[in-house]
Amino acid sequence: MTGEFAGLAAIVTGGASGIGRATAVELSARGARVAVLDLDPRGLPEGIAGITADVSSRASVEAAVAEAATVLGGLDVVVNNAGIGATGTVADQGDDEWHRVLDVNVVGMARVVTAALPWLRRSDHASVVNLSSIAALNGLPGRALYSASKGAVLSLTLAMATDHVREGIRFNCVCPGTADTPWVQRLLAQADDPTAERAALRARQPIGRLVTPEEVANAILYLASPRSASTTGTVLDVDGGVTHLRVRP
Repeated sequence: MTGEFAGLAAIVTGGASGIGRATAVELSARGARVAVLDLDPRGLPEGIAGITADVSSRASVEAAVAEAATVLGGLDVVVNNAGIGATGTVADQGDDEWHRVLDVNVVGMARVVTAALPWLRRSDHASVVNLSSIAALNGLPGRALYSASKGAVLSLTLAMATDHVREGIRFNCVCPGTADTPWVQRLLAQADDPTAERAALRARQPIGRLVTPEEVANAILYLASPRSASTTGTVLDVDGGVTHLRVRP
């Protein structure tokens, strides 16, 4: 095996499609031993292990992480990608939906990290990358609950980076813009005018198009790589310029 991740073991939650799948494929291509933890991990490329896991269940997470560490012979890199969406204003969801989304998007990451810590503490290249969103940094319409969850992911990343920096475990997060993934395709399909909605999403990003899963995956690997050993507590935007650019129409 060759590549910057040669000899390292990595898990990617929610890695059966979209950004997670692109990340798992690229990790494998760069030499890592990779396991995907997903509700439905079927259909993965050869050489990537698939393990069934539900991040909303502590017992499921603990069993899946332990199985991955056994299959891979340890654990060095964790990519917390699993998450669910929500649309609407602050008043559009009831308590059950608030609890469900926060449980998956925020507490789910905490469960995975907690389960992985015993192995990460043994690694010389321990790295965790969490997936936040432009919704954490920008007021997007109709995304109150989702934005709250992704803002919490960003804050959680910084807190964990501080708590574990002296153990040699790095924590960073990526804030993707609207990416061309199956999840976004499903959201578009629910719109009254999917074509107009897709055009609006493209126009919102100054580069004039959706972000690709592979572009986000490359950012994740940059942060996860042993070559970035001095990078921790960092928030990396891969958002087509949404957060900082104000182009004239």
